[in-house]
Amino acid sequence: MELRITNLSKTYPNGKQALKHITLTIQNGMFGLLGQNGAGKSTLMRTIATLQDADTGSIFLDDIDVLNQPAEMRKVLGYLPQDFGVYPNVSAEEMLLYIAEMKGITHAAEKKESVETLLHRVNLYEVRHKKLSTYSGGMKQRFGIAQALLGEPRIVIVDEPTAGLDPLERNRFYNLLSEIGENTIVILSTHIVEDVSTLCNDMAIIGNGTVLQAGKPTDIETALDGCLWEKQIDKHLLGQYQQQFEVISNRFHAGKLIITVYQETMPDPGFWRKIPTLEDAYFKRLSQTTPQPV
Repeated sequence: MELRITNLSKTYPNGKQALKHITLTIQNGMFGLLGQNGAGKSTLMRTIATLQDADTGSIFLDDIDVLNQPAEMRKVLGYLPQDFGVYPNVSAEEMLLYIAEMKGITHAAEKKESVETLLHRVNLYEVRHKKLSTYSGGMKQRFGIAQALLGEPRIVIVDEPTAGLDPLERNRFYNLLSEIGENTIVILSTHIVEDVSTLCNDMAIIGNGTVLQAGKPTDIETALDGCLWEKQIDKHLLGQYQQQFEVISNRFHAGKLIITVYQETMPDPGFWRKIPTLEDAYFKRLSQTTPQPV
């Protein structure tokens, strides 16, 4: 299975160009779309999910022309948007049975079996009769994945799924997404680097509506090997170092400011070499553009 996005562009009526000639090829498995809030991720996800049109370009899921055959795409799509609302006064089981019927699962026994299987899979079976308003944030996200998986979709899109989750719920969500991605295209849109480094075999960094870099996370990391340097400085000197070097990030450790500089040779004897991480690669790419809100 393959999703092919070619030369996709979108400009809103207010003149904001949210997508600029996006081209990506996404295979089975977990694909991470990493970018800051406002970088264009949600616009791209909504366009793939047939919730809005593009100005130019094409999207194909195998032989489905997504932009011109939205009904066919929706038959094989599971979607968990960033702002996922629930009906507060119904139970998870009631809501999933209703959504299953909307997705064309009308045979009573098949519908019941599908819903029960999914409730077990997302670890909500024991609370299936409780109202959705009583669910925690993590439980609601797991319910969201359950509704997205109804009908055995060929592609699943999850937009900022771990925002606001505590570490325990995030780990549960990681495990669930990893399981889903074994036999399905799963696109994970997030601004959290850990989500991508933990889950995804392939990824793209998006900024200001363009693809800044695409590839395997490990390859993107190792491309910076030997070119990253750290130094502890007084914080009032940060501006001076930013003018002199390509400072891609800075952080505090034990109350001291440590800067990370990109340079092929050691900037000065006070620096030490840093082993690159995906976060470093992300900061390096973001330093080359200034994303604007979408």
